[in-house]
Amino acid sequence: MKIIRLILLILHVGIFFLLVGMLLNAYIPPKVFPWFNLLSLGFPLLMTGYILLTFFWIISWKKRAFLFLFLGLLFFNPILRWVNYSGHKSEEGNFKIISLNAKNGNLGVKNIETFINAQKADVVLLQEYGGYKEYHFDGLKRVADTAVVAVFSKFKIVGQKKLIKSNIEHSNIYTTQTDIEVRGKIYRIINIHLQSFKFEKSMVKLNGNNEKDEEKVKNIVKRLIPTFKIHQEQISVIKKAVENSPYPIILAGDFNSVPNSYEYYHLLGGLQDAFVKAGNGSATSFHDYKFPIRIDYIFTSKSIKPITYKVDRSVRISDHYPVIATFKLSK
Repeated sequence: MKIIRLILLILHVGIFFLLVGMLLNAYIPPKVFPWFNLLSLGFPLLMTGYILLTFFWIISWKKRAFLFLFLGLLFFNPILRWVNYSGHKSEEGNFKIISLNAKNGNLGVKNIETFINAQKADVVLLQEYGGYKEYHFDGLKRVADTAVVAVFSKFKIVGQKKLIKSNIEHSNIYTTQTDIEVRGKIYRIINIHLQSFKFEKSMVKLNGNNEKDEEKVKNIVKRLIPTFKIHQEQISVIKKAVENSPYPIILAGDFNSVPNSYEYYHLLGGLQDAFVKAGNGSATSFHDYKFPIRIDYIFTSKSIKPITYKVDRSVRISDHYPVIATFKLSK
């Protein structure tokens, strides 16, 4: 039994240091050391292991349980970025936004239209909406868009421009900024679709064949590392736009990055995560793989108050669930 406990202790300490490595994404960019960003992908499994081992020490009446409980406080905020309970707010929002990666409309443009029209949103942000497919949302005007992202608004558009137009190497990934006037005040909306990893389900599904599975893992890493570095370049452009904005910011879309990643920390800088402020339950938004993945977000300036945040799992109109949030804008 002592040997088993020693092995579990070594495992627990190892998991702790891996989780600490993940926190270093706030400081170390992928071009310097990309491996920390890989750890963010495994956060749900690492954290689950850490918690289970902590409970093991508690029921074993070991003093080390208190140490691991205390050290576990380092990961309280990282947990809230995946699973949160903010309670119910008595206030009502006066601005509603929906963000959805539409998977090129492959599951039906009409299905997307029906769902969004029922929500009566003020602004709709689509990513991978399907080239120049036509979407018609009640009461919403379509802004001049790109081949990847589109913005629909019920409010007056006062400005719009492309922030990122990737070259051939980076593929057709766009990010746009759109200025809208809401009750006499201007807000800047940045609709994001960061570089995709271009995974297919068959590429990440392990089948028990050691040689083939090992080759798949190597291929996954070969795709992840270069994409992390491309994200770093794209984030630099977006952060500059956020920092130079004269207006309050709403930064939303498909980040192709999980919480506690380099991308998350550096896009969040100076903003707030609406899910952390107003969400309840899980923020998992990509459902095509049997693994909790949150890659869709809505960040805002702190002057914009989040009231509700919901990942709507009642519909499957894409491989992403729609993200719906309401906010209180000052009048």
